[in-house]
Amino acid sequence: MKALLSSKPVLWFLFLFNLVVAAAAPFVVDGSQGVMTAVGMGVVSLGAGLSLLKGRGQAQTQGQGQRQGQRA
Repeated sequence: MKALLSSKPVLWFLFLFNLVVAAAAPFVVDGSQGVMTAVGMGVVSLGAGLSLLKGRGQAQTQGQGQRQGQRA
């Protein structure tokens, strides 16, 4: 399950879907329930986005290490 949730397509889906729901929730659901839905979905979207950025940083670091090993 962890491998599935950390794959890039799933992270992109979580990021974009939850971002859209967070933006639309206050207009679709009235009152505090809409606001809390937006906050909750926004937190999930933010977490997926940070995981995407974290994975991107690790990929760049690994690529630099491989290039340095080839030069030596």
